[in-house]
Amino acid sequence: MSTRITLVEGDITAQQVDVIVNAANSSLLGGGGVDGAIHRRGGPRILDECRGLRASRYGRGLPTGQAVATTAGDLPARWVVHTVGPVYRADEYEERAESLASCYRTSLRVAAELGARTVAFPAVSAGIYGWPPADAARIALGTVAAVTAEPGSGPEEVRFVLFGPEMHGVFEEVGRELGLTGRE
Repeated sequence: MSTRITLVEGDITAQQVDVIVNAANSSLLGGGGVDGAIHRRGGPRILDECRGLRASRYGRGLPTGQAVATTAGDLPARWVVHTVGPVYRADEYEERAESLASCYRTSLRVAAELGARTVAFPAVSAGIYGWPPADAARIALGTVAAVTAEPGSGPEEVRFVLFGPEMHGVFEEVGRELGLTGRE
């Protein structure tokens, strides 16, 4: 069975999936946007595990492009996979685009190690980190499609949960361009 890629407009914290991916900041201690919403709705257990990660393996914070899992706390998921996206800078595009793709690859790898069948992603770096939405969508969709191309190589479903009709529309358009929208 190949991975189904779906696009929904909505609130990532309400997704009933095995893994919710958090567009975290490197501190792992919460923040604004998706990160803040996940920490608020998920409750103190997520923050407690993140503090433990900071006290052990990630004393200087989670590096950009990497991913790590914690409990999902009070979220309707089993785990949260935290990944740190790059801030957009046109003069460092190639390196930062690779870091953005790495967010999706490493998050999928961590989800697979957990045995996740369903994964919900936000549009990593496409908010306050300033990544142009269409390019963020191309990197996100293209990377997930490449990682999950072989049957049995990914979860049953990767769901992109997009905040607002504009971002959803951008991902829909890019998904059509890449031949991924509605792929079974």
